[in-house]
Amino acid sequence: MQVFPVRYIDPVFRPPSEADSLILPLTNGCSWNRCTFCEMYTAPQKRFRARPDVEVLDDIRRSAEVLGTEVRRVFLADGDAMTLSTRRLLDVLRAIREHLPAVHRVSTYCLPRNLRHKSAGELRELADAGLAIAYVGAESGDNEVLDLVDKGETFSTTIDALDKLGAAGIRRSVMILNGLGGAALSAQHADNSARLVNAAQPEYLATLVVSFPKGEARFRERFPAWSPLSMHELFVEMERFLAALDLRRTVFRSDHASNWLVLKGTLGADKARLLDQVRQAIAAPESARLRPAWARGL
Repeated sequence: MQVFPVRYIDPVFRPPSEADSLILPLTNGCSWNRCTFCEMYTAPQKRFRARPDVEVLDDIRRSAEVLGTEVRRVFLADGDAMTLSTRRLLDVLRAIREHLPAVHRVSTYCLPRNLRHKSAGELRELADAGLAIAYVGAESGDNEVLDLVDKGETFSTTIDALDKLGAAGIRRSVMILNGLGGAALSAQHADNSARLVNAAQPEYLATLVVSFPKGEARFRERFPAWSPLSMHELFVEMERFLAALDLRRTVFRSDHASNWLVLKGTLGADKARLLDQVRQAIAAPESARLRPAWARGL
């Protein structure tokens, strides 16, 4: 039996749109790993470390031997491969180009903090070497919400990172967490998240619903007053967020398993249709095509 060429430490995560990509870990876990809403890298075996260059390059060579031209996309994992130096990232991208010539898209998660010490020139080098998309978990554009969930970022640091990526020609996929501010901060969370997205004009935008499969204790230690939004309140927050968006050409997806209401379109062309869908779900949820509760999850 042929052994898969990449060495993984479970669990492994990737964006929904990278389902057909080769997942190539450059790091294990997340270097920040303090966001109280995130359960992705809390397992003991996911303690952060950068994988040695020799391991990563060996994975690339083995992938070429085993998978060859089947590999068309590569996702650089785990939580923030972009924390590595530009030199190390360029070595990986050049090895992908050399050994996996059929690859036409390389992508990665990116924390805004990853870019504070990377110059515009370095990011352009990475784009020229093949880095095409960065998935940036903004989560919120509201500074109070960001502080309460220990994101370690602000509106300003997030927009700075998104602008840097955009200027370098790296496409941005921004993620916002519906319900993150709870009932008390829902309106400002929606308003300032829309303000952030409007300022960035990202190529892609996605919304997920905040959820806690392992319980809320860690989250509430820092945000004790948080109260979850009902399905109706989530729709009201989404309507407020969408109504405030002023985007020219952003592909929008709200189809993650956590979402009750699946929304897909391009903003701004489809804004009116998407708002109609949300308003129908607010006014008459029984007539809206909602995801059943058993189908929601992570």
